[in-house]
Amino acid sequence: MNEQDYRCGFVAIVGRPNVGKSTLMNHLIGQKVSITSKKAQTTRHRVNGIHTEEAAQFVFVDTPGFQTFHRNALNDVLNQSVRDTLSSVDCVLFVLEAKRLTGADREVIALLPKNVPVVLVVNKVDRAKDRDELAAFIAECRAEFPFVDVEAVSAKHGHRLAELLDKVRPHLPESPPLYPDDMVTDKSVRFMATEIVREKLFRYLGEELPYAMNVEVELWEEEEGLTRIHVAVLVDKDSQKGILIGKGGEKLKKISTEARLDLEKLLDAKVYLKVWAKVKSGWADDVRFLKEFGL
Repeated sequence: MNEQDYRCGFVAIVGRPNVGKSTLMNHLIGQKVSITSKKAQTTRHRVNGIHTEEAAQFVFVDTPGFQTFHRNALNDVLNQSVRDTLSSVDCVLFVLEAKRLTGADREVIALLPKNVPVVLVVNKVDRAKDRDELAAFIAECRAEFPFVDVEAVSAKHGHRLAELLDKVRPHLPESPPLYPDDMVTDKSVRFMATEIVREKLFRYLGEELPYAMNVEVELWEEEEGLTRIHVAVLVDKDSQKGILIGKGGEKLKKISTEARLDLEKLLDAKVYLKVWAKVKSGWADDVRFLKEFGL
């Protein structure tokens, strides 16, 4: 193919928390690179997922869910990350749930750029059985913003994702690919390890606690046939440390075991994973700490 015919660009995936942004990106690129949870704002870092075809390369940018419920320096940094991403991409996918347009969705709509093409992605359409009802909902959404196109998908089941790519492709600039065709993310395996552990924290801890935690790798050693990883989970206070560990250490053991199994799949190697809790007071409200963790 003539290099001038090739298209490559950045596509932001935005929406309020918990509409399926990370699930959508993982299915679009065919591999898990962004963590998923039913809790809001599990994505903290800008994660690029890369989907390469014969004629185009899509660099999808998964963003934190824009929200105002948890008010601290961490949340403010995450919301700013959404704003910054919107100003630096070639196309935006605005994701919402079928038949549900909330005030939180409208907060994100207010942030959508007017000078970048925005495609409306109505997710979880398997919940909408009535086609006329879905059409009326899409018309209601289109009255809110001048979307260049719309696609109704089920990210979880991979439904109509090829059609969504067809609608995004024309908005990518003509450009050679930015990444090798076998690359699915620009993040390191060390970063992916911390994300896998963090995903388990969101899955198995209470509603508030994971927002007061962060994860850092303290040791990474590769031996023949074994990768040895030590991970510290930073908590705000001693009481949170006890909740993380659980009665008889059961909760931390469950989190560690599931994270180790995911890491072995990711690295295609045997993994020895040690996870422990470490108190670092005030980190979620200290911008200095946030910079230290690359947030």
